[in-house]
Formats: sequence, C-alpha cells, structure tokens
Amino acid sequence: MTLKILGISGSLTRPSRTTALLRCILDALALRLRQPVTLIELVDDAPHLFSALGRAQLAGRAAEVIRAVEEADLLVVGTPVYRASYTGALKHVFDLVDHRAFVGKPVLLAATGGTPLHGLVTEHQLRPLFGFLNALTLPTAVYATEQDFADFRLSNPKTILRIDRAVSEALGQLNLCPADRTAQLASAS
Repeated sequence: MTLKILGISGSLTRPSRTTALLRCILDALALRLRQPVTLIELVDDAPHLFSALGRAQLAGRAAEVIRAVEEADLLVVGTPVYRASYTGALKHVFDLVDHRAFVGKPVLLAATGGTPLHGLVTEHQLRPLFGFLNALTLPTAVYATEQDFADFRLSNPKTILRIDRAVSEALGQLNLCPADRTAQLASAS
C-alpha cells in the first residue's frame, strides 16, 4: 500500500534553509519507505492559497493543496521562525483545512531560525496548532540554525541524527495502517 507522505515548507523565499531541511527529512522517509514523497512549497503556492479567504472560496491549485494536506497519511511541516512564530502563509493553510481530517494524523515538526534561541518554536507554536487540530505530533521535532547549513545544504551531523530519530518515530506511527487508525478513532468517539 502506498502511503501519502506530504511535506509543507512555510518558507516564502528561495533558496530556503527550511525547504532544504524538509527535503532532507522527506528524502530519509522516501529512502526508508521506498516510495515517493511530495513537497509543497508555499513560496510557489501561497498566491493561490491567498486567493481564498475561506474554505468555500477554494478553487484550482489552492483546492489541490488543501486536499493534499487533508489526505496525507503523514505530514512533515516546516517553517522559518518569523517574529517568534511560524509564517502567516503556513497559518493560512491550516485556517483553510477541515479539522476533522487531522484526528490522529502523525505530524513531524521542523523549523529553522537564525539562532538556537528560537528553537522552542516547535514546542510553543507548532505543537499547539496541531494539538488544536487533534493531530498526533511526533515526540522529536527538528530545528536547525544557519550554522547547520553550508550553501543551503544541511551539514550538521547532530541535526542529521535528529532527523533519523524523527523519521524512525514517523515510521512507527505509519505501521498502523490508515484503516486501523480510523477504526481506533471511531471507537474512541
């Protein structure tokens, strides 16, 4: 069975350390699952998404993006730290989704920032967002600073080891097939 693994980069710049970090995580998942993964870059898709101020206005590419987010079996969500939080473009994506699609959905959190001081954005900003959606955020989040990259390529071995740990946690969650997860959620209601 092919799983739908989707990464979302909340970065609005290119090149982007956040996108580079997500590519590393997604590549590790693709290698271990032996299947393709998908990356949505908001630098490309934000203009489409901002044409819809509410779910009823979704059309074209914006509707495709939101549908892909809702249908994913695993989300890998990354953001640059912007004013001590995630980007507004990333927030807009999750303002448009149907919250019922996230119950029990595993989410791997990632972020990038200029200094280690912003490292708690995954805990104080992203985790509460996905908690509100009733998603299952994985225990290990991945945070990287500018010093962890060389020419927009991840180069810090400690961050790479953290990615490996987070990917292992994600694979553990994916061992429950979607039908089993749906049955578990139905019985809990």
